[in-house]
Amino acid sequence: MSLLQPKIGLRSASLLVVSVIVGSGVFKKIAPMSAELGSPWLVLLCWVVAGLITLAGALTTAEMASLFPDSGGEYQYYRKVYNPFFAFLYGWGNFTVMKTASIAALSYVFAESFYSIFAKNLPLYFIDAGILIKIIATLLVASLTYVNYKGLTIAEKLSNSLTFLMFLSVGIFVFWGLWSPQGSWENLSHSSSFEIYQHRTTGTWIKALFAACLGAFWGYEGWNHIGFIGEEVKSPQKNLPLALTFGTLAVILIYVSLNLVYLRVLPIEAFIQINENPNTIAAIEVAKVIMGPIGTILLACLILLTTLNATNGTILMSARLFYAMGRDKLFFTQTAHIHPNYQTPSFALLFQALWSVLLIWSGSFDQLTDMLVFASFIYYGATAYGVILLRQKEPMLKRVYKVVGYPYIPIVFILFCLVLVTVTLFTQPVQAFSGLALIGSGIPFYFYWNKIESKG
Repeated sequence: MSLLQPKIGLRSASLLVVSVIVGSGVFKKIAPMSAELGSPWLVLLCWVVAGLITLAGALTTAEMASLFPDSGGEYQYYRKVYNPFFAFLYGWGNFTVMKTASIAALSYVFAESFYSIFAKNLPLYFIDAGILIKIIATLLVASLTYVNYKGLTIAEKLSNSLTFLMFLSVGIFVFWGLWSPQGSWENLSHSSSFEIYQHRTTGTWIKALFAACLGAFWGYEGWNHIGFIGEEVKSPQKNLPLALTFGTLAVILIYVSLNLVYLRVLPIEAFIQINENPNTIAAIEVAKVIMGPIGTILLACLILLTTLNATNGTILMSARLFYAMGRDKLFFTQTAHIHPNYQTPSFALLFQALWSVLLIWSGSFDQLTDMLVFASFIYYGATAYGVILLRQKEPMLKRVYKVVGYPYIPIVFILFCLVLVTVTLFTQPVQAFSGLALIGSGIPFYFYWNKIESKG
């Protein structure tokens, strides 16, 4: 059987980690987080805490990635540490909820920004704006899928170029925002005067902090994607852990810097008011203050850039998970096919694109992304527990990389995952149980494919 070839070095792998994380969340989430907390420093604290917990997860997962650098990431870890059934449910959950819904959501945000910049004022006689946005999102998914179909090197170069451009754009915006005369450092010491925040009990504050942290975690979602392309990374035992660490640290710096600019330029009440209008993007309002009308266009272009980049990175890496499942005959067998000329999982890319486009047109991706953080942290916790389990079961296994601070960092991350999943079950039972139901819908498919594999 033909296998995917290692072509990605450390620099590209680190940039891919950044590219797939930085999407639209960091530009929008400050408004609902401000509405929950009413304090600039608590908002910043949420981004830092979420970043550090994400880093703990990345450092822990890196040990698994170093041990099992195959296509499929966690799917491969679970097959080896737990069992094929648990691994399949992870892959099925990614296909139905976690990765395809992310592709749909990111492409839709790209399409909204594209429409607002280039098409909003055009006379659209025969087509509804909502339909046009869905058409643009569909064309984006189709175009990026084609780029990835044509070869890993092409998709990698596109991602690297977009990520460098994103670094430059964010750097200019942060520098301008931190020194702009339109802002004031006093805004960071000013909490909301709204009465709702002054009469909260300890319980309501904890609930608010948790809800705000969930918003931040959505912004950090995707850090584990690099494991999906493990067998295409050069010297994976060394480079996968380094890429996870460097990439996650870079994203934490970007996110905290951007939110510091937002909170310096506008008072917390402004973001609370922005939250009441779901069609308003907080970062664009900040850019409008410090750069004038041109700021709206520049920030919209930056959102275009980051969502384009994140969509490309998610398409590139997630398809390798479905390829790995097909190779194990636990998914559609066509997804195991590698194009003889381009050395890409062509059918896995096609299946992924078709389902993502279906979600775009169904309009269900927003509801699915509400379930994404909950479902993801079930598996993140399982990966961290797997590190501890494997240390006990196979202590003599050669480990090129070992998670720093073992066992404390994995244990802290596992405990956080347990708390997040448990609290979500009680506070958002509809989203939680709907996510579990979608993952569980793969059970009959598992037995069907497993039966075929047994006969073969």
